[in-house]
Amino acid sequence: MNFQLLKKRIKKNEGFSLKPYKDQLGFITIGFGHLVLRKEKDLIKKKINKKKLEQIFENDFNKALKDFNLYLSQTTSTKKDSELLIEMIFQMGLSSVLKFNKLLYHMRQKNKHLVCFEMMKSLWYRQTPNRVKNLIINFLKK
Repeated sequence: MNFQLLKKRIKKNEGFSLKPYKDQLGFITIGFGHLVLRKEKDLIKKKINKKKLEQIFENDFNKALKDFNLYLSQTTSTKKDSELLIEMIFQMGLSSVLKFNKLLYHMRQKNKHLVCFEMMKSLWYRQTPNRVKNLIINFLKK
């Protein structure tokens, strides 16, 4: 799997901000979609440079990859499956992705169209429709 291309896509989908902002759910976020945790309040108070935010992105990506490898790698059979789940984990967190029971079932059954159907009927789709549409397009490409 080409992690550099996946990281590039995630960065594009997340966008970038040097300053903290509230995401569509009202959570304070910075950099490439990094959710600011209580213990990270210094990210709000101090001026943070892009290099530091790149390091945070790498940590977030590595956590998503680790969670994927520990809990969901057995669900996938293709590179596209893996990339989709890693990006979902990056955006929503592992606990949210594990609630996509039907999507994961259809992925194990290798039914790409029903995987996409589950994506489209989700709250995730209603919250970030353009991102999910782009992921569906990428997922269905050969």
